[in-house]
Amino acid sequence: MYIDDIKVGHSSSIEREVTQSVISRFADVSGDFNPVHLDQEFAAASQFKGVIAHGILSAAYISAVLGTKLPGPGAIYMGQTLKFRAPVRPGDKVVTTCTVKEIIRDKNRVHLETICRVGETIVLEGEATMLVQPRPNHE
Repeated sequence: MYIDDIKVGHSSSIEREVTQSVISRFADVSGDFNPVHLDQEFAAASQFKGVIAHGILSAAYISAVLGTKLPGPGAIYMGQTLKFRAPVRPGDKVVTTCTVKEIIRDKNRVHLETICRVGETIVLEGEATMLVQPRPNHE
């Protein structure tokens, strides 16, 4: 999608189920083996009373929306703020929605609201800035 095609209010979402297998594979990829993510006994004694997913796993779902749907292929991630609001647990379905808040055409930038929810609960929220190319000018 080119910046010329994007409008304020455009929105796109994905849904992903977080399983213990997904959490374990994310630990392998990231190298984050914090036992609150992988060890049920350890996690049960934590403030969360059980295993939770890596917070940044939900942030990866934001990247998936931005890189594949809105703005989509070819867009470049420039920045992201993240506020972790609630834990994600094995079995949860995370719905990630990105919505265009502002377009800065002279800089080819798009600002988006980024929200991850489990049910009605916001588990992660923030804002992203993307570099989006204009439509090529063919003369």
